Amino acid sequence: MNYKLKKKVIYSLVILAMLFGFSYIAYFGIANNNGSNGSASDIKLGLDLAGGVSITYETVDPNPSAQNLTDTIYKLQQRVGTYSNESEVYKEGGNRIAVEIPDVTDANTILEQLGTPGSLEFLDDAGYKAFNAKTAYTPLLTGSDVKTASAYTDSAATTGSKYGVNLEFNDEGAKKFESATAANIGKAIYIVYDGATVSQPIVETTISGGSAVINKMESFETADKLASYIRIGSIPCELKEISSNVVGAKLGADAIRTSIMATIIGLLILFAFMIVVYRIPGIVACISLIIYTAAVILMVSYFEITLTLPGIAGIILGIGMAVDANIIIYSRIKEEIGDGKTIENAIHLGFHKALTAIIDGNITTLIAAFVLAIKGSGSVQGFAKTLAIGVLVSMFTSIFLSRTIIKLLFSLGVKNPKLYGATQFKKIYDFMKRRYLYLGVSIIIIIAGFGYMIFNSTTGNGAFNYSLEFVGGTVTTVEFNENMSQAEIEDKVIPVIQGVIEVNNGVQQQRVTDSNQVIFKTITLDLAQREALDTALETNFNVPQTAITAETISATVSEGMKNDAIIAVVVSILLMLLYIWIRFKDIKFAASAVIALAIDLLVLLAFYSFSRTAVGNTFIACMLTILGYSINATIIIFDRIRENLKTANSKTDLKVLVNTSITHTLSRSINTNLTVFIVLLVLYIVGVGSIKEFALPLLVGVAFGTFSSVCITGGLWYTFKMYADKKKNKVIASK
Repeated sequence: MNYKLKKKVIYSLVILAMLFGFSYIAYFGIANNNGSNGSASDIKLGLDLAGGVSITYETVDPNPSAQNLTDTIYKLQQRVGTYSNESEVYKEGGNRIAVEIPDVTDANTILEQLGTPGSLEFLDDAGYKAFNAKTAYTPLLTGSDVKTASAYTDSAATTGSKYGVNLEFNDEGAKKFESATAANIGKAIYIVYDGATVSQPIVETTISGGSAVINKMESFETADKLASYIRIGSIPCELKEISSNVVGAKLGADAIRTSIMATIIGLLILFAFMIVVYRIPGIVACISLIIYTAAVILMVSYFEITLTLPGIAGIILGIGMAVDANIIIYSRIKEEIGDGKTIENAIHLGFHKALTAIIDGNITTLIAAFVLAIKGSGSVQGFAKTLAIGVLVSMFTSIFLSRTIIKLLFSLGVKNPKLYGATQFKKIYDFMKRRYLYLGVSIIIIIAGFGYMIFNSTTGNGAFNYSLEFVGGTVTTVEFNENMSQAEIEDKVIPVIQGVIEVNNGVQQQRVTDSNQVIFKTITLDLAQREALDTALETNFNVPQTAITAETISATVSEGMKNDAIIAVVVSILLMLLYIWIRFKDIKFAASAVIALAIDLLVLLAFYSFSRTAVGNTFIACMLTILGYSINATIIIFDRIRENLKTANSKTDLKVLVNTSITHTLSRSINTNLTVFIVLLVLYIVGVGSIKEFALPLLVGVAFGTFSSVCITGGLWYTFKMYADKKKNKVIASK
């Protein structure tokens, strides 16, 4: 067997191994880093997709201050974030706090690990004696002075214990702790949690700077337990647990089932489209996408990322990026064949010329993903993680795997030009002629959107239709006379509730495991609506009103989370601007891209206002998804303008150059977004209410993002360029 044949056989075996191996790994499982089954069935799912544990706490003080309650909720959000960044903490009634942790089936284990937040105090000898004598004392520090605590292992330690706890104090706590340690060198400081002494470390020196270490602990488990006591003891309000349940998915089985079915149908249509349009390269793209999807599923499972609806948006965007990269490459191959190149040269040049556009487009998206992962929280962070994984995997499959497969097919004899297709541009479209019209239409839509927001605000309807996550609502717990199935709840009970409160959707439900209880979350209900709902449930399902309880709940998306998301988006856009400026060596490219991004996001805001589509957790993911698609499409056009500028001279008509660049990338812009549009459209047609609210804004955003990339970005750059050249000429003339 000669060398070339051996190489072909090896490549074939490697590709087949990846195709079937990754698929098997993803769908049937392997042992992952924690010893469990790292497969699709082991992916952590969020409260919306799988439910979890719901715990209700009540403050020991029946009338806590609003500030203490707010601070307690914030601290608990940080605490439960160690289990999942998709956990939810919100106020229920006047002095209750609900905690929901996804993808957990043992409430007792969570309660044991989370603990009951109680009081935390640091005492000196005198204070400790008074504490034991049950007389008055003044603590050195309390839980409100502590920022956080974590266990550590010092692997470099050769003698003594290598386990301990790192303590971090806030500014006020740092000053108190410095004074306390200075006054107690050689003595113990007693750490008392909820009336019991949990540690009594000896002070060796004065400690300043706001951080300290408790060392010489017997095991990591002991250190971790102490760190846990300190963390939960720093919560302002002392709490007692009054109930804990395992609850089902918010979206319901029907929503999840139809979403999976719609995604599969959409992908099959996408595969057919790629094969029809791109032929052999289309088949290669399908193989790459199968491996891509399996690899992403594997990595989401391996890194234990909690998957929610916004997380799925990140995966959809990743699929779009993977398809996009393949389309960029294959469109260039067809162009090269149309220019008379041989198949082998066309393949080489197609991958080579597409490389910079793919890298720039993916890096700008990765910038946003990393900023959101660091600064964001909750569903935003989940979106960012799945997006980052998707983009990285798509770069590998499109740049390396697709090239290997298509070269292998060519070397195995697939050399007929008809199997690859050819593109010849016979007409150049004049996009610059109507650039002001395109921009004007966008501005009119945005102004109309803001006008409608103002109108709705002044009439008492609110600028947007905010969902429960943003504004809170009412939670109604119903004890039915029988164990209602998921289908019965969705088909019989929810329509009754919707009829009473006069909404078409927006009712969340969660079944309580091993009971007849079902929890319904709706918009805030007034007394008349609550009474009407009680009557309707009694009339239709024979539920006594004594088996129905209702409480007002706060938003699960806090102001801090909203602010973090806004800051993350702004920082992402600024970093994108900086990257494009550096890469394209022209601020006009960066400014044009950012203005187009702002237009896309404002148009999508206008759509949310006009359509009254619910603004909730998926809203942020939708906005970020559109941002990713828009910037990627813009980069492709700018990359072609940059390429054509390299061969331009003083006689080149700049308007023709821009029109040519947009025309030559037009099929790519349309085809890429069309493939994603297909998946979203099927999701919208087949999906239930909550899924439609997720898919519809994405459909609108993808459609308008395509329009803005093709019709606005190039026109903006051309206008800025002409203005800069005119100003430059005036300066030269004046000299």
